[in-house]
Amino acid sequence: MIDSKQAGEKFQELVGILARLRGPDGCPWDREQTVKTLKDYFLEEVHEAIDALDRNDPAAAAEELGDVLMEVVFLSRVFEERGEFSVSDALESINDKMIRRHPHVYGGERLGTPDEVTNAWNLRKKKEKSRASHFDGIPATAPSLQAAFEIGKRAAAFGFDWPDAAGALDKVREELGELDRTIAEGDAARQAEEMGDCLFALACAARLLGIHPETALRRANAKFIGRFAALEDRLREKGKPLGTANLEEMESAWQSLKKERGVKRPE
Repeated sequence: MIDSKQAGEKFQELVGILARLRGPDGCPWDREQTVKTLKDYFLEEVHEAIDALDRNDPAAAAEELGDVLMEVVFLSRVFEERGEFSVSDALESINDKMIRRHPHVYGGERLGTPDEVTNAWNLRKKKEKSRASHFDGIPATAPSLQAAFEIGKRAAAFGFDWPDAAGALDKVREELGELDRTIAEGDAARQAEEMGDCLFALACAARLLGIHPETALRRANAKFIGRFAALEDRLREKGKPLGTANLEEMESAWQSLKKERGVKRPE
């Protein structure tokens, strides 16, 4: 294990590496990067880190978290060159914030439960940022399921929530009934609205079940891809590659796989 002094030295080494790469004798590619170009790389590295965490792969997680940290230092270096802030400023900001928002650890405040800590954190955060709404600060670029999860969580912090997941699931069923009615009526605008309500209610139900909807959907996506790849292989074996097989042939192959491998068809 690396102690805090060694970690600090390695972090400083990374800062030095980025400074050299951006310098006149550094790397032409690194020198031409801007905040705009680095945003996409940053997001990509975050997604890769999340994937490693989902797979519970410590070696990959260590590598990908290192990549995320590199992007943080890289972006900070660009801002420093513009005379706006340095990585030291970013570190000072987060250090001060963590101490300030944990007065029950660093001060005399008494908070005994995680819920009390969360409520105090949210109130302090709203006051510090002078936010008019508790929903201010949810990034406009956040995935919609992530945003729905966060919106529900912030409302729940003040008691505006279903008593349990069963109540939220009842709301999901209610919204599905409304969606069915708009489909029967052929009202496209209402269908889109009701579909959104269904997804929001599902995100809230997931939260109350202790499931993050974004994580659950990523896993479902990966599961479907794996199952569909098996279907594609089976069709190819039968001389019916995708694009030539009809629905009946695909259904037959799927049912065959279901019997052989216990694969359930996604509904």
